[in-house]
Amino acid sequence: MAEAFAALTTGNPAATSLAAGHTVGARHEFRGVRTVEHFFTVPLDHARPAEAEITVFAREYVSADHNDAEAAALPWLLFLQGGPGGRGNRVTSLSGWMKAAARDFRILMLDQRGTGLSTPLDRNTLPLRGSVDEQADYLAFFRADSIVADAELIRAALGAAPWTVLGQSFGGFCALSYLSFAPAGLKEVLITGGLAPLHGPADRVYRATFQRVAARNAEYFAWYPEDRARVTRIVRHLELHEELLPDGSRLTPERFQMVGSFLGGNTRVDALHYLLEDAFVATPDGERLSDAFLEQVRAQVSRAANPLYAVLHESIYGQGHATDWAAWRVLEEFPQFRPDAAEPLLTGEMVYPWYFEQDPALQPLADVAELLAAKQNWAPLYDPEQLAANTVPVAAAVYKDDIYVDYELSMETAAAVRGLQAWTTTDFHHDGIGEDGEGIFRRLLGMVRA
Repeated sequence: MAEAFAALTTGNPAATSLAAGHTVGARHEFRGVRTVEHFFTVPLDHARPAEAEITVFAREYVSADHNDAEAAALPWLLFLQGGPGGRGNRVTSLSGWMKAAARDFRILMLDQRGTGLSTPLDRNTLPLRGSVDEQADYLAFFRADSIVADAELIRAALGAAPWTVLGQSFGGFCALSYLSFAPAGLKEVLITGGLAPLHGPADRVYRATFQRVAARNAEYFAWYPEDRARVTRIVRHLELHEELLPDGSRLTPERFQMVGSFLGGNTRVDALHYLLEDAFVATPDGERLSDAFLEQVRAQVSRAANPLYAVLHESIYGQGHATDWAAWRVLEEFPQFRPDAAEPLLTGEMVYPWYFEQDPALQPLADVAELLAAKQNWAPLYDPEQLAANTVPVAAAVYKDDIYVDYELSMETAAAVRGLQAWTTTDFHHDGIGEDGEGIFRRLLGMVRA
């Protein structure tokens, strides 16, 4: 991959020929925003650009306050979404950070490879790639290093100068890869909740985040003490009764515990209380879980909309070693998260092998997930020497109580990137950009330009 990045900056034919593979799609204007659809043809493997190709989609957003000439003169801002496996945001008006950014930028919202309209991957499309071994080999090209190489080809196709990058969560991980391998393509980098550990096994990530999730459970149950008994009651009910989600799959105790994903946000955390308060209804067969409750839970525990999140989740920490279901192994050190604990805790974003047994959207992907968990030869995602010599202005929002991206590990990374300015705060959790995106964006942009 290092050779591929070098080629991008030295006139690689793949980069110069990409303009022919750039197709402009539909244009729309509504509620103060103009959009343009862009489709790009990029190599599956950037180190071997003459072989297989895929499509990467991106949508351009420009404020209607700018006329065509003004918009064309605006610099680009590339947004890298969280994930892995998350498509670019589909917005119907400019608000939050996008409202702030659109005053001074053309925003490019990328569907990272495998998501949205970018040669999408799921249980239906992946078999097109051949055997399970061939599918695993294919998926190895869907990590941050390949996403960054895509971005550089896209930048060349657009004729853009070095651009501003905003990376949220996993998008911040991608931004660190960008700083490692293609810093010449960057004017400045803003990161929110996404300073990845630069080295070490995935185990240390989950060892840290399990502790933060436990602390967040305690905080939540202090706010809503009645929910402590409700969670235990639901778990015990599911141990004794078969409850089916609307997709026909069983809601097991461990799947229910996944609603702990609500705990990762400022605004979403209180929604957990409203979910739990009407869990049970009286029926002729006794007390059962309500349809409304089961539908809301399905939306939280099914990976039908983003299967790559589960399949590739631990691979985002893989560098030269197998991840080997790290969260599942580390869980043994935290028995309070077991369903049979006296008062079981809710879990976070961790992915376990049983996901691929219990979620219908993931069951056909179980074998390929096992191969990826056992893969030893993951390529490096970061270049510590390049990061230590970094000259690109970087500012990062680091949330002290983040249950997804650990504060201590984030600060370790912040210290390893030359010139990185970290703004640490307890005011927000992982979804801070969704709560006060405009304020956070302006603050970070001001930091890199001070």
